[in-house]
Amino acid sequence: MMKKILLFSAIVSGSLFFAQKATTYDAPNYSINVPEGWKSTNDSDIINIFPTNEIGAITISEYHDLNLPKAETKKFILALYQSNDEESKVKENKGKKGYTEYYYEYFDPKEKLFWITKTFQKDKDLYLITINCGQKFWNGNYMTLFNETFNSFKIKK
Repeated sequence: MMKKILLFSAIVSGSLFFAQKATTYDAPNYSINVPEGWKSTNDSDIINIFPTNEIGAITISEYHDLNLPKAETKKFILALYQSNDEESKVKENKGKKGYTEYYYEYFDPKEKLFWITKTFQKDKDLYLITINCGQKFWNGNYMTLFNETFNSFKIKK
């Protein structure tokens, strides 16, 4: 029993020791953790976060004074990918701070890219966060890093 406890402790401490370090990208309205060694760019207020080998990216766009009725948001998300999926494939939840959160996964068979989208909408504010990653890299460490970064997105207000 003592050996199992020691082994478990060693695994937990080792994983904490080797855990990926991150810095915080701090925008006026939101923040997101950026893994150590990854780059971030600001292209006309569209933020891109990506590993240096550029096998994929997380993109963040924010819109204010956007007149997009909630009834149209799922259609908007599907239109981004020219997807023929049913609107029911876009999951909708009540999020924190009064935002409605939408979640959609799409695989582009032509480009062989995985796309994951989260959209946060409240009144006329909308935050669109996407992951795109090449199919052959969407496994193991890259999938974990992309998801951890993606899930660290926090709206401030």
